[in-house]
Amino acid sequence: MEIDELLNIPQYSLPVEAKQAVLTPLLHRIHLRHLHLSLEFKHYCETAFPTTNNFSQVEDFPFLPVSAFKNHSLKSISSEEVFKVLTSSGTTGQAVSRIYLDKATAKLQTLSLSKIINHVVGQTRLPMLIVDSKAVFANKNSFSARGAGILGLSVFGKDHTYVLDDNFELDQEALLHFLEKYDSQPVLIFGFTFMVWQFLYQVALTRKFDLSKAILLHSGGWKKLTDISVDNHTFRTSLYLKFGITQVYNFYGMVEQVGSVFLENSDGWLQCPNFADVIIRNPADFSVQPDGSEGLIQVISVLPESYPGHSILTEDIGMIMGRDNASNGWNGKYFKIIGRAKKAELRGCSDTFKSR
Repeated sequence: MEIDELLNIPQYSLPVEAKQAVLTPLLHRIHLRHLHLSLEFKHYCETAFPTTNNFSQVEDFPFLPVSAFKNHSLKSISSEEVFKVLTSSGTTGQAVSRIYLDKATAKLQTLSLSKIINHVVGQTRLPMLIVDSKAVFANKNSFSARGAGILGLSVFGKDHTYVLDDNFELDQEALLHFLEKYDSQPVLIFGFTFMVWQFLYQVALTRKFDLSKAILLHSGGWKKLTDISVDNHTFRTSLYLKFGITQVYNFYGMVEQVGSVFLENSDGWLQCPNFADVIIRNPADFSVQPDGSEGLIQVISVLPESYPGHSILTEDIGMIMGRDNASNGWNGKYFKIIGRAKKAELRGCSDTFKSR
């Protein structure tokens, strides 16, 4: 099965064993591509995985530490082929990842996202409230993770209304106008989790608005909420009590692996789409952990053709909660995020990469 065929079958339709058979040859091909076209990736694999050359299953492929994209310029295309550069979010002074896309990979990113989001949004474009500012698009050639997220999801909406002004301050007039115009009507809301909490839930409004027909997509910023004792249940319950919102979908993704979005299923766990997978690895020796055991999350995708981002070891700790039996009928693995790894747990392949 080719990548375009994999994207065009219904997402979440492949059971784990069937997906393994489809992904392994696709990963093998893309892995060989990056070995040939990215000298840094080739050197890393030869250093960190010198005996790895038999890829009979998804778990066999070498993985890059996500930090590599902050310290190295990793791409499998020429400078002339770079169509767009994505950057990760980071606090002032922090190094950020730089992800190089050519037109083909950017197209795959857009297509894969649409296949996932249409599962919960449907085919009709809804009025869209964006809990952010247009100022995230200040640089047309280099988008932050937030900007890329907004740009990717904005195609599913219309009459886009931004909650924040160009100074990233609340535009209460714009928010009230949107809520009054679409009160009790179907709408789409998107924002990063903490911003939704701060600039939608916590805003003092003049009256109660009905968003019971709204669909809310959100991601990221959980650490700030955890610090004030707001978990996923509290987040969902609070938005229901204030606005009547019941369709709330968290998702997990990262700028380092374009297009691979893990959407919350009906049981509240994050689900792998057909073209992506997760593996949980023991931080001590990187062995594969069984379902129900904590470890570092490795994300797999067959989409990144312009840079070696097909197999990435993240800095997040997670656990596989089950496979092929979500209550909404979705197939594939589903998992949860437990938190960020401690620095001691990140030693190993990351140090190998730096020691070259």
